[in-house]
Amino acid sequence: MYIIGRLIKTMAGADIQNGYLHIENGKITQVGRRDEASFHPASHERVIEVPEGLIMPGIIEAHCHMGITEEKKGMEGDDCNETVNPITPYLRAIDAINTMDAAFDDAVRAGITSAMIGPGSSNVAGGQFAFLKTRGRRADDLVVKAPAAMKVAFGENPKVNYSGQGKSPSTRMAIAAMLREELFRARAYYEKKKKALEAGEDFEEDFTLECWIPVLERKIPLKAHVHRVDDIFTAIRIAREFQLKMTLDHCSEGHLIAEELAAEGFPAIVGPDLASRSKIEVQNMAFKTVGVLSHAGVMTAITTDHPVSLIQSLPLCAGLAVKSGLDLEEGYRAITIHPARICGVADRVGSLEVGKDADIAIFTGNPMEVFTRTLYTIIDGQVVYEAGKE
Repeated sequence: MYIIGRLIKTMAGADIQNGYLHIENGKITQVGRRDEASFHPASHERVIEVPEGLIMPGIIEAHCHMGITEEKKGMEGDDCNETVNPITPYLRAIDAINTMDAAFDDAVRAGITSAMIGPGSSNVAGGQFAFLKTRGRRADDLVVKAPAAMKVAFGENPKVNYSGQGKSPSTRMAIAAMLREELFRARAYYEKKKKALEAGEDFEEDFTLECWIPVLERKIPLKAHVHRVDDIFTAIRIAREFQLKMTLDHCSEGHLIAEELAAEGFPAIVGPDLASRSKIEVQNMAFKTVGVLSHAGVMTAITTDHPVSLIQSLPLCAGLAVKSGLDLEEGYRAITIHPARICGVADRVGSLEVGKDADIAIFTGNPMEVFTRTLYTIIDGQVVYEAGKE
């Protein structure tokens, strides 16, 4: 299949005017200008022509709960938080994602081709996120990376959930202490396992601790739910103590400490700013946060935190961030290549380059503008949405 059009934003260098993409077996095999010798569609190949509009990588949601907190299902469809034990790192999002949730179809219609999906923030350690494509019936077939991150949470949510049960954590001190205790246990287990394997000795694996090994080996990051400045710094303090990779999710007060965060080097996933300031820790939430962090040098992605705000509003959230000071090109990056890099999947998605998955969104114009319509959504080289053919 060929896609040809007036403007291609590859997110891997300069835009291509009057360009084309060639797709074969779900991968991008050619990217270039139509006046190049390599452009020669065969008669049997489908050609999608976009004389006006914009061709770009599929949009990426870096943090959400679609398929785990299902719409209109109440308790029966809410599998986001196991609120009986504050330490549940062994839970796996992949075991609770219902791809029949309407949010998946909404995502596809909005040009969103992949998403990082996982547990909520009620627990100090909530479990493993998975990075999935957004179209298909069987979650296993949609996996790009799983586990992709380990959810941990600071601040109000663990406090509110467990102080009401009359047990820890009821303070921020307890949240930090419980996470440290768990990481100490995990590190000791990991060292013991390594020594046993190196010595050729038998070792009995512990299911509740095996899940930490990819984190300790820095293969996946902590995915830290943090809003307030003090919680952000506590998360950084613990990540430094254990020498772990980490993403700062929500980061609502990040604009107040942008220079410090840039110096620390952890990326931020900002949002959901298209939501009410429903709790104390989000009182300083604002669309300007993304731009302030970006200008300071922090790699930023934008999140809807679906269903806190709806998944299909993701490109509009980027537009509101641009309206509030984020550079326009950074707005595109914040919903494509930046989340791909932050989520550890930039080898597969996030830009239009030879060898990458053919995940492509085609719009009538800039998707960050409210009147822009999706013309096509393509995942793994298959057209999964075409305007007028719903």
